Amino acid sequence: MKDLKMSYHVNKKGYYGEFGGAYIPEMLYPNVEELRLNYQKIMEEPDFKSEFQQLLKNYVGRPSPLYFAKRLSEKYQAKIYLKREDLNHTGAHKINNTIGQILMAKRLGKTRIIAETGAGQHGVATATVCALMDIQCIVYMGEIDIKRQAPNVARMKMLGAEVRPATSGSKTLKDATNEAIRDWINNPSDTHYIIGSVVGPHPYPDMVAQFQSVISEEIQWQLQEQEGTNKPNYVIACVGGGSNAAGAYYHFLDDESVNLIAVEAAGLGIKSGKSAATSALGNEGIIHGSKTLLMQTKDGQITEPYSISAGLDYPGVGPMHAHLFQTKRAEFIAISDDEAMNAGLELCKMEGIIPAIESSHAFAVLKKKPFKPDDIIVINLSGRGDKDLETYINHFNL
Repeated sequence: MKDLKMSYHVNKKGYYGEFGGAYIPEMLYPNVEELRLNYQKIMEEPDFKSEFQQLLKNYVGRPSPLYFAKRLSEKYQAKIYLKREDLNHTGAHKINNTIGQILMAKRLGKTRIIAETGAGQHGVATATVCALMDIQCIVYMGEIDIKRQAPNVARMKMLGAEVRPATSGSKTLKDATNEAIRDWINNPSDTHYIIGSVVGPHPYPDMVAQFQSVISEEIQWQLQEQEGTNKPNYVIACVGGGSNAAGAYYHFLDDESVNLIAVEAAGLGIKSGKSAATSALGNEGIIHGSKTLLMQTKDGQITEPYSISAGLDYPGVGPMHAHLFQTKRAEFIAISDDEAMNAGLELCKMEGIIPAIESSHAFAVLKKKPFKPDDIIVINLSGRGDKDLETYINHFNL
């Protein structure tokens, strides 16, 4: 066994090590199986690739810049680069995946799209591509998230989407996902579910990771241009479900000379009962169709996650990240609300960039971990902070 090189990509059965699979009710089997049998073949079609690349370039605005953060680099004594996913159309990395999935849905003959959203960025990105392609769009969103992400709710409605509140449980992302799955069971033939992260039953984690892999693909050639090497020493990204991290890590997964750092939301503290640090608090279980690490009670009931960031309060992580954690391929670091907010404000004042609170968690690692002066660090700036201004205002009494 020692001679076998560990793979961090999905295997033919839809597993990352022991995590993944498709644990789904029988009524969902036809939908998921149709996607599983076709997704890779469709993604490899020249017409699909061409349309996807053209939309990324001319609609999304890719490639997103790889920006050398001079003042941050001087302060933390390392070469710090920011992958500017915040500059994409709709303000985050989410659009990379929704463009890919809407093209997939069209080729599968689907006429209705459903999605779940937490921070609202995935909902906006889904509503955007549905408007672009003239397809009906329904977005499920927790009642609490609807209140704290009002600007994104307005955007979705302006784009023609119907926003349906999830009023059960914690009324956040987990519950919105539950409602979307119920909808899909009731509308199996005409509906495609655009899952927003590397979660859910196979093939979703792999499909979403592949659509997001454009991030690490660009990092490679952009670093080559700026540093004469296509490999950073560290790639740092926040992880809720984990799609921005999956995209930033993708082309470096099997190169263990590149250190991967996954940043989770500690909330009010790992042991406070108000946290979303799955790697520290979770154990093996099944959520939303896949086996992964999730926060649960001793009898298997999912515990409510908490984070000041609406995009990170998911009680699990995607199966790829569960595998990266278990194998120690990635280092997992938990960052509290206060640490994230302070790191976000520091980025504002030192580089003139207002980050999403999700992304701010990744920047807080700079205070936690010592780096060497010649270390090349890429931080995935996964989203812009417009949607979080009210939270910033309230937190800092601005």
